[in-house]
Amino acid sequence: MKAGLFMEIILPSNYHNRDFLAFHQRDEMGVAEIVQQNQIKKGIIWHENPAILTIAIENNRAQIQLDIDGDEAFYSHEALSTLASHMLGLKQPVEMFESIYQDHPVIGELITRQTGLRIYQSATPFEALSWAVIGQQISLSAAISIRRRFIQAIGIQHSSGLLCHPTHKQVIQCSEHELRQCGFSIAKAKALLNVSQLIDSGSLELNIPEGESEVKQLTDNLLAIKGIGMWTINYTLLRGFNYLNGSLHGDVAVRRNLQYLLRQEDKVSAEQAEKWLAGFAPWKALVGAHLWRQQSSSGY
Repeated sequence: MKAGLFMEIILPSNYHNRDFLAFHQRDEMGVAEIVQQNQIKKGIIWHENPAILTIAIENNRAQIQLDIDGDEAFYSHEALSTLASHMLGLKQPVEMFESIYQDHPVIGELITRQTGLRIYQSATPFEALSWAVIGQQISLSAAISIRRRFIQAIGIQHSSGLLCHPTHKQVIQCSEHELRQCGFSIAKAKALLNVSQLIDSGSLELNIPEGESEVKQLTDNLLAIKGIGMWTINYTLLRGFNYLNGSLHGDVAVRRNLQYLLRQEDKVSAEQAEKWLAGFAPWKALVGAHLWRQQSSSGY
């Protein structure tokens, strides 16, 4: 492996190192990500070349390294810093959220206990969308298995041996049958193929929205694709776009932990959760993440 690009980012003193690593350690077989002790190695496509991104965290510092199989002209400190800050969740103004709600009668204690919590991001919006499509209405273990087979089937291999998560360019070269062989349902295979074709044609752009009007436009564009609904969109926005105002009222763990927090005997319905979360705009997804975190560091 060639000598790569290296940089360092200072982290907040209350950064949740273990939670960041746990998010990337969901697949124990590690075909595209390897988490060891305090670092992650992840296969990504960088300017259409396979690359390994290494993020090692120690003493409130993240050491970032990028090793590309290809033209060194594509190395850029600025682009690497943007990617690392995105994945680490450092673009999220969680301090402002905590200052507003730390004394809230229902969630104040939870937020204070979990201060510094962020929503860690997939390397790209397309990776987040792929995961959301795969995970529709199935268990986490089943989704992990399908994602693994998906990466193994069409992911490009880096010289280190790690596979890189497919981009839309690899997906459009697949047939519906090949995705079905990975475990996709017919509807999910069609949805991911349609998304990839729309991105390739320029009809759909997965750019980070700068305001609510852009979020609405992106939401409308995705809703127009058969097989993609609001749960998929909200989870994609949460994990790929640093968007903290999506409503996770449909998530079972969010509703279960809200029931516990409200000390309510009856189960919390999706409608009740949606109404309750609405009062926390523009931080609804971050409140949802705090509810998730009560149960599992890797589950949110």
